[in-house]
Amino acid sequence: MDAESSRLLKHLLLQERIAHLATLRGGAPIASMTLYLPEHDFSAFYVHVSRLAWHTQDMTHDPRVALSVAEADDGRPDPFTLMRVTIRGEAAQIPSGPKDAWLKRFPEQAINFELADFSFWRITPRDARFVAGFGAIHNLSVAELHKAAEPS
Repeated sequence: MDAESSRLLKHLLLQERIAHLATLRGGAPIASMTLYLPEHDFSAFYVHVSRLAWHTQDMTHDPRVALSVAEADDGRPDPFTLMRVTIRGEAAQIPSGPKDAWLKRFPEQAINFELADFSFWRITPRDARFVAGFGAIHNLSVAELHKAAEPS
């Protein structure tokens, strides 16, 4: 992946805050909207989710997930030119997570830390597919994903 594509991927993952989390439920995929927080080097992506949510229940049974992040639709004539990335990986519940960074990114989510059913999950990437626009497609290894996080 060239330097400009790496810069675009980094910007996308740091700028956007909403992702779709795909899990396996009864052997079939299901996707739901979630908030996410990337680790500084893209070695992990965190979600803070309720155990009542299907995606959380699904991750408990099968840790294989996909996290899909897309550039917000700005009304352009061809939405296929919007950037998007799908990160495939494994999810693991962690005893504590990046609470301060989470609240800095999502201050309105403070209430969820008062509820007993919310916990952090770390998604460790296995690979990724980045579409920088129509026809600009990159299949990325974990090392290439990490490289995109480096300072420009």
